[in-house]
Amino acid sequence: MREMRICLFTDTLVDINGVSRFVRNVADQALSLGRDLHVITATRFECPARPNLINVAPRYARAMPGYPQLELAWPRAREMRRVANALGPDAVHVSTPGPVGTFGRRFALRRGLPLVGTYHTDFPAYIDHLFADRVLTWTCDRIMRRFYRPFDRIFTRSSDYAEALVNLGIARRRIERLLPGIDTDTFHTRFRDPSIWERIGDADGNGSVPKEAVKVLYVGRVSVEKNLPLLTQAWKMLSRDFQNNTGSSPLHLVVVGDGPYRAQMQAELAGLHAHFLGFRHGVELSTIYASSDLFAFPSTTDTLGQVVMEAQSAGLPVIVTDQGGPSEVVNHGPGPEQSGYVLSGDNASEWADLIRTLAADPELRRRVGDAGHRKIQPMGIRGSFQHFWAVHEGAVSEHAEGFRG
Repeated sequence: MREMRICLFTDTLVDINGVSRFVRNVADQALSLGRDLHVITATRFECPARPNLINVAPRYARAMPGYPQLELAWPRAREMRRVANALGPDAVHVSTPGPVGTFGRRFALRRGLPLVGTYHTDFPAYIDHLFADRVLTWTCDRIMRRFYRPFDRIFTRSSDYAEALVNLGIARRRIERLLPGIDTDTFHTRFRDPSIWERIGDADGNGSVPKEAVKVLYVGRVSVEKNLPLLTQAWKMLSRDFQNNTGSSPLHLVVVGDGPYRAQMQAELAGLHAHFLGFRHGVELSTIYASSDLFAFPSTTDTLGQVVMEAQSAGLPVIVTDQGGPSEVVNHGPGPEQSGYVLSGDNASEWADLIRTLAADPELRRRVGDAGHRKIQPMGIRGSFQHFWAVHEGAVSEHAEGFRG
């Protein structure tokens, strides 16, 4: 009897976001542990050459409106069906509710296979933030309810978003909080190298980041739904501290990533020691994390906030909001294991005050950053993958028992 085989369907594999990074990590772990998992996608982008990644050329693809670095692709259904049938999976995992995920969902239901998914993105909340339109939010809510209704198991990235799934009508017994994990070897304090600021330049040519500055880092999509207008407002408040300084300010904002809000944010913070580096990858990104001084992540819609775990692993004190999943991966409140701070998602002056306090106290930053590094080191991606695999095994066993019964 062969080992369980899983086909994972995803609309994002090589796009620059936390979901695609998680899917690639899962695929890597499956290979290293000898697990029979195949990732199926449809994209025009070049995919990594790995034996368990299958890219079915899309029938049609276009950039996401407002997000030219993200792609929405419709698969060639006949070819994707041929691939899935040839693999003959024992279970199907759907990572995203887009066209590829919809195909995977339909494939599992038509063949009576166990169906497992991950609720990576709170789309109703995103729609609400982007459009502030109750009808659009209500419509998205109903689409998500219908999409996830037949799933045997649904992973959530945080307890907070388990409640969001319950509100979508999903029974609690079908919800699993996925054990959080990241690649702790990639994001680590050993990558600290202050000289990187002498080598790295703004993608827009605005100059390098002073090595001696206190660097406040943000990594992620530069968009309104990440609540970046709050960080922009807080940085403007902090700019009052700059006005009496000459030369380089001791406090600089470093933004890694891109998105539809970047142009506006960059214009509003022009001349205020804000650096927009665009996308950075690999060792360079690891070094930027470890060579910064604190991490600010104002999102109120993230189901986990993988970048918050990466920042802590790299030894940075983190600031997050009290909404969504990031607060669940931060030790907050006074004590020797405090790894960060949880603030309101709508009080810019509170953010400015805390950033100012941390910037002025290197010993506090070191102590809180060290606690974050200790917190994340046991939370490697392997443990998360093993939990992921065990839940699928349980779904397959329950499905088989149901047929026998």
